[in-house]
Amino acid sequence: MLFLGEYEHSLDSKQRLAIPSELREVLNPAVNGDSFVAVPGPDEVLTLWPNQTFEKLAMGHGGSLIGDEVLRRFEQEFFSQAARCPLDSAGRVRIPDRLLSRFGLAGAVVILGVRDHLELIASATWKAQQKQRNSSASELWRQANQLMNARLGGTR
Repeated sequence: MLFLGEYEHSLDSKQRLAIPSELREVLNPAVNGDSFVAVPGPDEVLTLWPNQTFEKLAMGHGGSLIGDEVLRRFEQEFFSQAARCPLDSAGRVRIPDRLLSRFGLAGAVVILGVRDHLELIASATWKAQQKQRNSSASELWRQANQLMNARLGGTR
């Protein structure tokens, strides 16, 4: 599964978000589950993870009844704010009001396909960020390339 693309959509009157068919088509319910988990993401975006993907990643990090204080505080914040969001028969998810409010999501939103998850951001916010980022795109590519090469243990 690989989520790609940028899609402008609107939340309906019941605060449901239609997941674009191009994104739903890459989901395999047997592997990814039939719902999403909405959780706060970095940079003040709301992330939507396929349920099974989220569960594997969350459980794969291990855990302990007595762990690091910072990790415990992070998990308390992260998991307590998470919400299961089942896909309905029309391919929509209902996102809890508390998460919509926290991230300023109402009306027009942008859905970003970001490899293994989706990110939701207010349309106006996304446009402003894109305008700002366009001036530093080459530097971002250079930095990302350095990080990827470091992870792979080589240079390109």
